[in-house]
Amino acid sequence: QEQLVESGGGLVQPGGSLRLSCAASGFSLDYYAIGWFRQAPGKERERVSCVSHNGASTYYADSVKGRFTISRDNAKNTVFLQMTSLKPEDTAEYYCARAGNCMSGDAHFGFWGQGTQVTVSS
Repeated sequence: QEQLVESGGGLVQPGGSLRLSCAASGFSLDYYAIGWFRQAPGKERERVSCVSHNGASTYYADSVKGRFTISRDNAKNTVFLQMTSLKPEDTAEYYCARAGNCMSGDAHFGFWGQGTQVTVSS
């Protein structure tokens, strides 16, 4: 069964850090770009970052640029999102999904994981 599983979320104080993981099973990540998305209650889903299939290209939303770093370890079939200098406005459910490339529109991302909750609060 092909699936993506997110982990690593939790409760962290403002200014803190978390590292999210997106692990693939049932298929190889080698051929896919992986995007990280987030959605807070009452807000639209936002793509926060994306990494190309080989890791050569990365993209970040302006809201997280300079604070979040996306990386991938294809040998482990996993993509990571290192989040630093976290702010309360980063609070959301975080999801990963795959696409052919990062330039694809959000509608072209699929195989969504179940999500992992990130809460930034003092």
